[in-house]
Amino acid sequence: MSTTRRELLALTAGTAAGAVAASSPASASPSAASSPAGDWVATWASVPTTIPVRGTPTVLDRQTVRHVVHASTGGDELRIRLTNEFGTTPLHIGAVHVALRAEGTSTVAGTDRRVTFSGHGGATIPAGAPLVSDPVRLRLPAGGDLAISIWFPERTTVTTLAAFAYQDNVIANGDVTAARTVTAVATLQQDLFLSGVAVRKRGGAAIVTLGDSITNGANTVANLNHRWPDLLAERLRAARIDRGIANLGVSGNRLLHDPNPPAGSDAETFANFFGVNGLKRFDRDVLAQPGRQYLIVLLGVNDLGHPGTIAPLSEAVSADDLIAGHRQLIARAHEGGLSAYGGTILPFKDDTLGFYTVENERKRQQLNRWIRSGGEYDGVIDFDRAMGDPADPIRLNPAYDSGDHLHPNDVGMAAMAAAVPLRFFR
Repeated sequence: MSTTRRELLALTAGTAAGAVAASSPASASPSAASSPAGDWVATWASVPTTIPVRGTPTVLDRQTVRHVVHASTGGDELRIRLTNEFGTTPLHIGAVHVALRAEGTSTVAGTDRRVTFSGHGGATIPAGAPLVSDPVRLRLPAGGDLAISIWFPERTTVTTLAAFAYQDNVIANGDVTAARTVTAVATLQQDLFLSGVAVRKRGGAAIVTLGDSITNGANTVANLNHRWPDLLAERLRAARIDRGIANLGVSGNRLLHDPNPPAGSDAETFANFFGVNGLKRFDRDVLAQPGRQYLIVLLGVNDLGHPGTIAPLSEAVSADDLIAGHRQLIARAHEGGLSAYGGTILPFKDDTLGFYTVENERKRQQLNRWIRSGGEYDGVIDFDRAMGDPADPIRLNPAYDSGDHLHPNDVGMAAMAAAVPLRFFR
């Protein structure tokens, strides 16, 4: 039985005061960067990836894709970001509409808006490029949902997508972008050619969460928005701290290496969904986010676990390699005017994916010690201590375990959200 949002919020409220967190002196003062009046602030985001080297890609044939998007912060004006980053040919968009979501994928009467690009309802996105819409006047409440409908007027192979949305989106025949309800011919938990939504905020700011499947929301109940960044957004709203959150977690992501499945392995059917490495995607996924002012990093467990399982053993990394990678993220964040907060790597003893070894545990402990005591991050979020089993701290707490001893369940996600000190963002 899934945990209700009320129960999750009660857990968050009950554990927040006792959450384990440490910070360096730098965390006492926020970043000097701030959004000038009228700037745009990210309220939702996803990570564009490409299709696997083996498998059959989705093909849209004169169809509409309706996405459901959960906003972290609100505003009276918004704009959306489409992407053809991994396309090799121009992408033709026939029409885009946005509306407040009612139930399922239906929309609230009177809220439908036509989205334009340089004044036009349709657009062509060059291969490898993103496309940002014109501003759209629509009152979006904080924590509200949008329905974003994109019509593809010709046969289109999906080349650019976020493969793990944990949200039911639908495909319908024809141009039904303006319809309040649509008849789905397919349902999928992926974001197709859609990578961001921003709202106009006077003096607003955004938090970017850069991570892997744990940040992406793996193994949480779909359609409930129980990813830990979603639940952190709820804590912020309850505390009247108006911050957008751009969740840039992607399942399987590594800090130092791109996907590299062994030739002929089953991993060739999914590894490209893991996205390019964290250092490579930093400028696109962090620095390009509207209103970005704060960064939370939770990366490194896949760098430990993938070599020898779904990546070559030759890509094994040391703790020093990971520390060097984190130092790069900190330097680039500070160069961009962001405050950077480091998340310690969660325990994963006896995981079912084959990540745990005594040597990988030694590396995890070394990395976590540096994150806690190195003094290089502006603050520390000690997910490791918050999520460990009291009887065996190098195992995930059974109450928070989704079943694979690596990924938290919905209750665990609430505990992670509760471990984030809100003072970092005041």
